[in-house]
Amino acid sequence: MERLLDGYRRFRTTIWPAERARYEALAKWGQQPETLVIACSDSRVDPQTVFGAVPGELFVVRNVAALVPAYHPDAGYHGTSAALEFGVRVLKVARIVVVGHAQCGGVRAMVEGAPEEARDFVQPWVAMARPALRGLQGGDDTLTQAETEVVRLSLRNLATFPWIQSAVSAGRLELRGFRFDIHTGVLAQVEDGGLVPV
Repeated sequence: MERLLDGYRRFRTTIWPAERARYEALAKWGQQPETLVIACSDSRVDPQTVFGAVPGELFVVRNVAALVPAYHPDAGYHGTSAALEFGVRVLKVARIVVVGHAQCGGVRAMVEGAPEEARDFVQPWVAMARPALRGLQGGDDTLTQAETEVVRLSLRNLATFPWIQSAVSAGRLELRGFRFDIHTGVLAQVEDGGLVPV
């Protein structure tokens, strides 16, 4: 805990003085991010760091494997869907970016099965991505293929939300997918033909 508090103290003495005006403006005028990012909870992949963003630029949703469930309003708990609704309908973001990554434990759990200790919630959560695993060609890059297909699945599921689909059709909202390689630091766009490094 002391490491976190030391980090806060460094923030207050070195970052806060230079960024105070930005924080005060954000407090006074509220947030107006243009981009909603759906990323994995993995501690090695911080969207703000990867995109070089400052506070107020990104509305970030993080969960296991950067998964977007299909639109399904009911009495269940839908944290990712609630964030999407707020970002698109209230904040009116201009784009949604899904960021998958290399060495994703959530994707590994889809391919190889969830660890014994993570069967209450992780296993059913990653099960929604089973359709993304159909058609994998196998081989040494099976996990890379799966990580890419999971991003594609999340993009397809975004299109099942009626208010996302209508905003995309009207040209008010853009959907993009990426995969970040932790080892090389390369960000690649997920396109129909494969991965295209940025």
